[in-house]
Amino acid sequence: QLVESGGGLVQPGGSLRLSCAASGFTFYYYAITWFRQAPGKEREGVSCSSVLDGSKYYADSVKGRFTISRDNAKNTVFLQMNSLEPEDTAVYYCAAAPYPDCTLVTDEYSYWGQGTQVTVSS
Repeated sequence: QLVESGGGLVQPGGSLRLSCAASGFTFYYYAITWFRQAPGKEREGVSCSSVLDGSKYYADSVKGRFTISRDNAKNTVFLQMNSLEPEDTAVYYCAAAPYPDCTLVTDEYSYWGQGTQVTVSS
């Protein structure tokens, strides 16, 4: 099970920190990815934290603004989002894949959270 929190309404240029708490599986062995889906758009991978070597992936649209981190002791992954833009408005989901390295193929994910809404608007 994955449970996201931390979404909300923020003005352009603001920040939010999303959390994804995992339970019921061996968290350490799973790559964790944040996806997002805006109305009328396909779900896209935003950022991933691998298991293999701690490597991280960021979509070009969020590089330099978003930071992913994971605390394996607490089974939690965070997404720090700075300099938010209206284009970042979406439902954000965290997902866990049973692979040591990152993947953006949604079918490869075993667990999904319920999503948390992020709205960037003045």
